[in-house]
Amino acid sequence: MLISFAIAQPLINAFVHGTRFLEARLSDVPLRGLVSGTLGLMAGLVVSLLIIPAVKTLPLIGAYMPLFIMLVLGYLGASMGYRWRDALVALPDTLIAHMSKRPERKPRKEVAKGAGDLAADFLPGTRPKVLDTSVIIDGRIVDIARSGFLEGPLIITPYVLDELRHIADSADALKRNRGRRGLDVLNDLRECGVQVVTLNKDYPEIVEVDAKLVMLAKDLQGCVVTNDYNLNKVASFQNVEVLNVNELAGAIKTVVLPGETMRVEVVGRGKGAHQGVGYLDDGTMIVVEGGRDRVGETLDVVVTSVIQTNAGRMIFVRLED
Repeated sequence: MLISFAIAQPLINAFVHGTRFLEARLSDVPLRGLVSGTLGLMAGLVVSLLIIPAVKTLPLIGAYMPLFIMLVLGYLGASMGYRWRDALVALPDTLIAHMSKRPERKPRKEVAKGAGDLAADFLPGTRPKVLDTSVIIDGRIVDIARSGFLEGPLIITPYVLDELRHIADSADALKRNRGRRGLDVLNDLRECGVQVVTLNKDYPEIVEVDAKLVMLAKDLQGCVVTNDYNLNKVASFQNVEVLNVNELAGAIKTVVLPGETMRVEVVGRGKGAHQGVGYLDDGTMIVVEGGRDRVGETLDVVVTSVIQTNAGRMIFVRLED
């Protein structure tokens, strides 16, 4: 009796811990994943029942093969069902839509092949635009959308939301503020009148978030919106269109040529002995020769040169008089 109790107690503890671990893992799985995984498991078990009678008669290993086959095919069925969860969940709606389609109408062209029923959520004639974490934290996407130069749908993914949440919970104050600003930007986007779609489509075989965004944009036949240099290069290499906010900002900067005149307000002193500093409306720095002692004044100046640096563009001017 004591021996049985000593053996049973560790087994019970292991069973309880295993059950709690399984419950914790399943609580993070979305409902569609549970449904599709269960259907896949049932399909795998049905196939195993068809195979077991043929292998039970094998010598030596015949007695062990049924359990082995059920475990392997059950696992494969559950895994494949979870991987194809979007297509399985969307299958009834697709069949109903196909059966109710009028014969005299031409079938609509599928906008996003391989993306389940996602095309039905998008406006006809528009291209989905997948937002990455950097462009959301940057915040300029809100002004671009509000001005009407960027139409929807704008795609937000759960893994981008997870990145923003981790940044917002960071112990570093700077990162924490950037993450919270990104979450505020998402709320501002929904108030701009642009279609914003939270798309729960994952690629479990891909680890990096940037690679998932590129694959999603390719599946949706859309484009990636970013200001990340590396993501820009990777997406371009895979023939995925990229909308780079930094390139847009550089393209709309005011064009000035040497010899042109302008008016500029001197707002501070420059690094040079006689230099003052001003700015254009787009943030371009203007270095005013002879403006060091004219802070606070609005002066008529003449452009002498324009220099492009890694930090941006600088315009050098001198006083017109």
